Amino acid sequence: MSFSTSSSKFDSVGQRLGAWSGTVAACAFVILWGSSAIVTRWALDHGSASAVLIARYAIALLVLLAVIGNPRRWLPEPGTRKRIAIAGLVMIAGYSVCYFESMSMGITPGMLAVVLGVQPVLTLLLLERRFTAMRLCGLLLALVGLVMVVWQSLMRTGFDVTGMAFALGALLCITTGSLLQKRVQQSPQQVLPLQYIVTLLVCAAFARVQPLRWEMNWSFWLPVLFLAIVTSVFAQLLLYRLIQGGNLVNVTSLFYLVPAVTAGLDFLVLGNAMSALVVLGMVCVLAGVVVVHRKPSSVAST
Repeated sequence: MSFSTSSSKFDSVGQRLGAWSGTVAACAFVILWGSSAIVTRWALDHGSASAVLIARYAIALLVLLAVIGNPRRWLPEPGTRKRIAIAGLVMIAGYSVCYFESMSMGITPGMLAVVLGVQPVLTLLLLERRFTAMRLCGLLLALVGLVMVVWQSLMRTGFDVTGMAFALGALLCITTGSLLQKRVQQSPQQVLPLQYIVTLLVCAAFARVQPLRWEMNWSFWLPVLFLAIVTSVFAQLLLYRLIQGGNLVNVTSLFYLVPAVTAGLDFLVLGNAMSALVVLGMVCVLAGVVVVHRKPSSVAST
């Protein structure tokens, strides 16, 4: 009797530790990904999108291979490589090219955030045949909060047709790519090298359309190193682990928090004051994400 009680206590502690580790990983991902928007704009001020992307993923691939170490773990298992390469082609290569190109054409990070904010709703509609009204309300509340956070950016945005087409392309790629990546069961370290090789090939082809241009100084290389090491290695590994281990709608809803984190960092680091509308929007985003992640109450047993 005492053994079963101890076992149940150990199980309870294990579940709590697992929940805490998942929460820490989610928070780390949101902070790292949220800071990338500011760094991306900084990089594009000193180089073309094609140059930033090639340098970013070349450095990221080298760092990732060094972290993995054993060359036998650099490729996915035989028989899965084509599927994994396609997932990387969509989720990383297609998304990155569309994201950077839309921003280089004048689409502001705020407008891009609103377009990509549709992703959790699309994922919910595609994945879950039956979903609660409360869950959908949480997603919509977060979307409204997202609009509040980036409202000034929305008002300044010129609706460039080509830039908006790339923004919608980024939405399509990140949504489809997340669905494809969810089916991958191998560790992120074993998956990412092949996907980054595919991404580099796509970026090289993209460079034939858009000429390479960069400034040979730290104003270009510092943001590129941040995007390569912090975003494309650590944050991407966190994202893949979250996708593998959790509900995809819950994971994608974390992207709602990214613009709020960016606005917070803009205030803390650069000293740009946040308006009351931005603060209210951040509260709505946080409340909406909490509703989405809230577990439904279990029916009491009779």
